[in-house]
Amino acid sequence: MAAISRADAVWTGDLTSGSGRVKPASGAFGELPVSWASRAESQHGKTSPEELIAAAHAACFNMAFSNGLSKAGHKVEQLNTNAAVEFVPGTGITSVTLTVRGRVGGIDDAEFQKEAAAAKEGCPVSKALSGNVELRLEAHLES
Repeated sequence: MAAISRADAVWTGDLTSGSGRVKPASGAFGELPVSWASRAESQHGKTSPEELIAAAHAACFNMAFSNGLSKAGHKVEQLNTNAAVEFVPGTGITSVTLTVRGRVGGIDDAEFQKEAAAAKEGCPVSKALSGNVELRLEAHLES
């Protein structure tokens, strides 16, 4: 059976001077304010759809990467991933760069890179974005 995730959004006013809020149905976090300025100018204290996509992509990638590493027999100590979603007003989302730093036992850098690339291609958020935006990866194995 498919899992369905839900969120609600409310918007008041026009695009540039209006504002809104988003809230996940799960209650995992409270309501978050959104505005055009937070989207186009990275305003502190408010989020954007792109920031929420970045959070979802980083989490999804970590889950896929951890799974692939574990299935290959490696002990995952920690994966720290940053997802940078580039938004160009008038164009939209143009790229996502995933930067991961990982501590993984029993692996060399070549295998780490291979598993990271597989996770980038295989995580469901990457699949949803693939063909629409450029997906980049920087993977760093730490000791």
